[in-house]
Amino acid sequence: MSANQSPAGQQPTATYDSAFLKACRREPVPHTPVWFMRQAGRSLPEYLKVREGIPMLESCTRPELVAEITLQPVRRHGVDAAVYYSDIVVPLKAIGIDLDIKPGVGPVIANPIRTRADLAQLRDLTPEDVTYVTEAFGLLTRELGATPLIGFAGAPFTLASYLVEGGPSRNHEHTKALMYGDPQLWADLLDRLAGITAAFLKVQIDAGASAVQLFDSWVGALSPADYRRSVLPASRKVFEAVSGYGVPRIHFGVGTGELLGLLGEAGADVVGVDWRVPLDEAARRVGPGKALQGNLDPAVLFAGREAVETKTREVLDAAAGLEGHVFNLGHGVLPTTDPDALTRLVEYVHTQTAR
Repeated sequence: MSANQSPAGQQPTATYDSAFLKACRREPVPHTPVWFMRQAGRSLPEYLKVREGIPMLESCTRPELVAEITLQPVRRHGVDAAVYYSDIVVPLKAIGIDLDIKPGVGPVIANPIRTRADLAQLRDLTPEDVTYVTEAFGLLTRELGATPLIGFAGAPFTLASYLVEGGPSRNHEHTKALMYGDPQLWADLLDRLAGITAAFLKVQIDAGASAVQLFDSWVGALSPADYRRSVLPASRKVFEAVSGYGVPRIHFGVGTGELLGLLGEAGADVVGVDWRVPLDEAARRVGPGKALQGNLDPAVLFAGREAVETKTREVLDAAAGLEGHVFNLGHGVLPTTDPDALTRLVEYVHTQTAR
């Protein structure tokens, strides 16, 4: 049974009545829930201390360390949900892809996928490949109690872009060349990645995730027509694979203002919105039946307290008519953000939205 199910005739699980899960289900909330993408990470001095000398990918495979890092922002900021500390390339590493996360660069792939023969690198993911994930979730759910734990994975397009480019890319020229030049190979690549991603999310849900988020960080590089034809089927496959668990499914991408309706159409219950589109306009583009998540510009946190509160009030006002709203930034917490600014932001949102 998933962490947010409350079957008829049984007592609700600890997290079921949390503000976060209520908002995801578009139910009345005691206050607007808050969590931050990348809240467990480089902005916290306690994170830097426990991660010192430990490579990124190695840190993701140490359950006790993962649990500690995941819990740090919950303790410090009082956020309404924890997000599992990991990286979107962890499942690729787990199935044997030769990759590393290089400081200041990001994921780097030793043997990029460019031909059909290269697909052989992508085998199915099994729970045995990521036993450290199950162990870390066990530690976390016991510690978190009524605070929901969000699991996550990279979406097929974003994973494919790393695999095809060989690392981060500004223009995604190799990715688009494959997508346009060999549509069948592209479809097969994304389908295989959808299976790996779905398996990774299932491990997290089985271990106690209360919700899951699919990150499609780079999909804003595509037009709506290209997304519908070349990406939507794979993302939908992921969401459908976990639909039977009953956990809220969140979908987020950067620069996806033109794709918001399609992100919801892929199967999300909650659509994440970056800072470029006001939430009331985002709601119009997404349509009814979905909650929204977002969308303060992360850079606003570098302004003074008054400016932060003014911009936060704008987000809350734009969200006033939404069916469900989870407050978040429009992207991840920037590494040099003052942690105290995040703590104050959580308190401000909770105070301003208390019902």
